[in-house]
Amino acid sequence: MPLKICARHPPVPRLTPAFPAVRLRMPHTVETPKRHHYKSPFELRIVVLCAMTGVLMQALNTTIANVALPYMQGGLSASREQVTWVLTSYIAAAAIMTAPVGWLAARFGKKNIFIASLVGFTITSMMCGAADSLTEMVIFRLLQGVLGAAMAPLSQAIMFDLYPPEERGQAMAYFGIGVMLGPILGPTLGGWLTDTYSWRWIFYVNVPFGIAATIGMIAFFKDNKSDASLKFDWSGFGFMALGVGALQLMLDRGTTQDWFSSTEIVIECVLAGFGFYLFIVHMFTFAKPFLQTAIFRDRNFMLAMVLQFVVGAVLLASTALIPPFLQNLSGYTVLETGLLLGPRGFGTIAAMLLVGRMSNHVDPRTLMTIGACFMLWSLWQMSLWKPSVESIELYFTTIVQGFGMGLIFTPLQLVAFATMTGNLRPDGTSLMNLIRNVGSAIGISITTTFLSDTMQAVHAELTRFATPFNRALGINAPSLYEDLALPPTRAAYEVALNIRAAIDAYASDFRFMFYVSLIVFPVIWLLERPAYSTSGHAVRVEVTAKSPTVPS
Repeated sequence: MPLKICARHPPVPRLTPAFPAVRLRMPHTVETPKRHHYKSPFELRIVVLCAMTGVLMQALNTTIANVALPYMQGGLSASREQVTWVLTSYIAAAAIMTAPVGWLAARFGKKNIFIASLVGFTITSMMCGAADSLTEMVIFRLLQGVLGAAMAPLSQAIMFDLYPPEERGQAMAYFGIGVMLGPILGPTLGGWLTDTYSWRWIFYVNVPFGIAATIGMIAFFKDNKSDASLKFDWSGFGFMALGVGALQLMLDRGTTQDWFSSTEIVIECVLAGFGFYLFIVHMFTFAKPFLQTAIFRDRNFMLAMVLQFVVGAVLLASTALIPPFLQNLSGYTVLETGLLLGPRGFGTIAAMLLVGRMSNHVDPRTLMTIGACFMLWSLWQMSLWKPSVESIELYFTTIVQGFGMGLIFTPLQLVAFATMTGNLRPDGTSLMNLIRNVGSAIGISITTTFLSDTMQAVHAELTRFATPFNRALGINAPSLYEDLALPPTRAAYEVALNIRAAIDAYASDFRFMFYVSLIVFPVIWLLERPAYSTSGHAVRVEVTAKSPTVPS
């Protein structure tokens, strides 16, 4: 069993035959945080704020357009199916371009790539707001996803570079606020901007923040190292782009195309499997692959990707399910729905700020376990919701869910990258963000399909009882007012059956997420808790069974 030591423990005693051999494992190079590059704490705070602004804008635009789709449909003269490409194009492009961020940062420098992403994202946001046709909008959204994809992984890598291990809990809390708060507040902000001004302002709102973040990074960000000798692995990137792009299209389009009864979905599934197969074979046989294979030998990182996948799936799936529940069944407006969901973000912020201060004193696995309990409790409570659910219960349940996710996210990032060297970190952050995005897409697709199928099944089951042969509907007073032979009565019963079927379907969906999320508990406790040496470097001590050689 691994034993862990840190600077507070006494030195390892001289080995005797009674002691097993001890082998210290640590990264090959000792990293020094780059905070000494900055003349004052003010400059450092500006860099952190600009990095957070970038990742918040990128995450916010994942969901901010959701509530505005009906308005965009009319403004762009598009059908309901066509306007969904406004979402699909952005998500697919961002997913594909997340993977090469590590290589781009190493080849051209973090500063150059981050500033280019900010400038490109800001310009394409203006172009999206000014789009006059669906074709223009889809092209501009695709460019927005391509140019903004680097901001989230680079922001995380910058935070790791600027802070020593003992302060990275607070740094990851700042990063997590942007990543987790963006999708949560997206519908709220999008609904308010659309209702108050126009759907075009959901894109224009990025412009002032993008300009301010660009100026701050140009003026104060000091890291600009690059390696011009690096060659890009076009084959590896092409295979991954094919796999990720086809998978993303399949997941986004599957719910509207009846999945594998559609030729389009079958083709996309085959292309996704083919692309991922070629990418994996290429990665383990090519001399200098697109992603460094050393990443996959880190046990904590591999397990953390599983947890990241589940967190991404639950976060976006619940974000996609709650608004239609409140609008279609409870009768809330778009703006009211956004205001009801807003407090979930406050729970996330509170948890991240709290866990950022506790990360050096409490086992991160304990914090993640507590967070998972909160998250699972909230999912179970959501499965009990009815259309008449009280606002206070909505607030409390969503705040608890946000708090639980905040407790999971920050310790997860610390454990995942605790023993990863700096040269691997850009690739690692890119892969973690890609896994979160893929998990979100899969979570939304599965829960949406499950919702639709369950609703149809429950409706069919209930319809068996709404017939003139049901004595409860054919005798005494009910027969006088609810005669199923009359069209108005049949229409009224159809509405009632649809509502009942929707209530049961939403409850089944939330319970489904509850049971799937149970996997996080064993995965959390398979992680190894990192310890830090006096240099602030992660150290892991392993006990082996070999007989030692006694030193003289």
